Amino acid sequence: MKTKENFFSRKSAPERAARMVETIYGCKWSLTVYQLLANGINRPGEMVRAVEGLSTKVLNECLRKNVEFGILDKVVFNELPPRVEYHVTPFGEKFLRILEELDKLQHELES
Repeated sequence: MKTKENFFSRKSAPERAARMVETIYGCKWSLTVYQLLANGINRPGEMVRAVEGLSTKVLNECLRKNVEFGILDKVVFNELPPRVEYHVTPFGEKFLRILEELDKLQHELES
């Protein structure tokens, strides 16, 4: 005979996906970085200059996490002075669509 607690099992979120969403939403600068990239600003120095209050240290941590999750791709050019650019990966495009849907849901809840 099944007990009530065995009948209703709690479904847990996929560990990596949940960590990724929590980390990205937990970093208040990630969404700003995505907007900058969408506007063609893909170099860290340009990003820092474009956003008041964004430091190089915080930006680098944010970019590192996004690269680690596969949302962004880091391209290092073999030039002097060194040039680095970030681009959204194909996986990142899918992830950003999910974030857009979450934003729409939030707006519906607020209405």
